Amino acid sequence: MSNAETSDTHFLNSFSIVLGILIIVAIGLFALARSLGRVQLKDQMTESTYLSAVQNNIAPFGQEAVAGQDNSALTVPTASTATPSAPAASVPKSGQDAFQQVCSSCHGLGLNGAPKAGDKAAWAPRIAQGMAVLYQHAEHGYKAMPPRGGTNWPDGTIRAAVNYMVSLAKK
Repeated sequence: MSNAETSDTHFLNSFSIVLGILIIVAIGLFALARSLGRVQLKDQMTESTYLSAVQNNIAPFGQEAVAGQDNSALTVPTASTATPSAPAASVPKSGQDAFQQVCSSCHGLGLNGAPKAGDKAAWAPRIAQGMAVLYQHAEHGYKAMPPRGGTNWPDGTIRAAVNYMVSLAKK
């Protein structure tokens, strides 16, 4: 037998042993995960909070009023009976705050084609269009960007955020 054949046989045997060990470990991990998952799922299904959350998730979106039946559960609550809701999102005090709260999620990393804040090359053609165009895009949306960045902030706050981003590109 030649030296090359011995070397190939030794490699093939070693490779087969390593592969077999890895397969056994993978099967063991799979069995362990299945058994742990089964125990946790059984515990989870007995919890009343989990079951009520499932019921809320599968409940119908709305209900219909049917003539001749009691529809009192469908009435809209009035201001006196309504529970107070969460406070409205606070309006930022500066353009920098607005940028940090909302705009940076896309303009900070350049996601969805948004020009990255501070990138002079990306902002130069946009700034050349004029501030009125930038304000319009920010207020009414442009391409993937939703109007007002998805907020309900007033025009002044939106324009302050645009001014802040433009100032970053001019530094």
